[in-house]
Amino acid sequence: MKNYQFLTPLEFPNGVTLKNRIVMSPMTTMSSFYNGMVSNDELDYYQARAGGPGMIITAVANVSDNGKGFEGELSAASDDMIPGLTKLAATIKQDGAKAILQIFHAGRKSNHQVLRGEQPVSASAIAAVYPPNSETPRALTEVEIQQIIQDFAAATKRAILAGFDGVELHGANTYLLQQFFSENSNQRTDQWGGSLEKRMTFPLAVINAVKTTIKENAADQFILGYRISPEEIETPGIRLADSLTFAQTIKPLISYLHLSMGSYQRTSLNNQDDKTPLLNQFADVTNHELPLIGIGSVETPTDAENVLAGGADLVAIGRELLREPQWVQKILSDDEASLRFKMSPNEMDELAIPRVMQVYLRESFAKVMHFTTDKTAAESYQNQVAPMEGFEKKL
Repeated sequence: MKNYQFLTPLEFPNGVTLKNRIVMSPMTTMSSFYNGMVSNDELDYYQARAGGPGMIITAVANVSDNGKGFEGELSAASDDMIPGLTKLAATIKQDGAKAILQIFHAGRKSNHQVLRGEQPVSASAIAAVYPPNSETPRALTEVEIQQIIQDFAAATKRAILAGFDGVELHGANTYLLQQFFSENSNQRTDQWGGSLEKRMTFPLAVINAVKTTIKENAADQFILGYRISPEEIETPGIRLADSLTFAQTIKPLISYLHLSMGSYQRTSLNNQDDKTPLLNQFADVTNHELPLIGIGSVETPTDAENVLAGGADLVAIGRELLREPQWVQKILSDDEASLRFKMSPNEMDELAIPRVMQVYLRESFAKVMHFTTDKTAAESYQNQVAPMEGFEKKL
């Protein structure tokens, strides 16, 4: 076995230790029951991948009924979900991985069909540019904003009761936390919008409410992560300087920062003169004082080492763990030669990929899955946004 850095343990500032630095990134399964309860297909999917990574982040769970973004989405919006979430946490943790429940509110990234006739909500009544023909949301009232903040806190308490080791606030991929941070979607003139500082108010309120819940209900070692999209391509929209400022602001409040981008080698999409990879620029902010999760088309051990060399402390792997659930175990046993970097569409059942997720991968992610049946080379997304950054078509 080679002496890879990603196989070494990592200790969080609060004392939690991961057995290695590989993180299974949150991937949409679309396989929960209609009401958001955990299905056996999901348990099988996580069990097949639970033995290797040091930490596994679940597919996103909504915190409010009006925060549902797509069908088959996990929910943490009521106490009825706790038994299923308990099974999910136990499945992930059975071989020593830490289990993190990712939670969110979809905001305007939903529609009246998913919400059973209700209009989507957001910071302002502005439709998303992507996907085309997105519905115009209703601007949230003050009372509703306060309720959603408490919904995040309540979902966190359910994660604690279910036995998860932490939660990750999904502030990326154009969902509600990002919608409040972006001047593209937030054009409010009250305390929740306007300047960069005011656009930080909602995500900071959510972070602080969740921290209070953790302090009151969990041990000191409960983990609080935050996921962020470095930039938006719309104008107006989030620029890199905004996100770096936000990262600096939340640095003392969270346990780790998780980037969302299609390639770990990506440079700024808005400033072509800036040749420094985004990963390195965020690493300058976190500076190994706050664990940073690097991500984006990590497939080989060399990719994983490059992410750490770029200043990250942890490496998130997504699609490669779909193709190769035993990625970590094979490397540990000197069996790198058998790693799969392509996947036959006919293998997805034996890889414990839920049937609905299989359709989703074929229809929305075909360009990045490395199917053996591909007729063209896969996209790298080094210099463009990837489908999983909020641009994919949900079923």
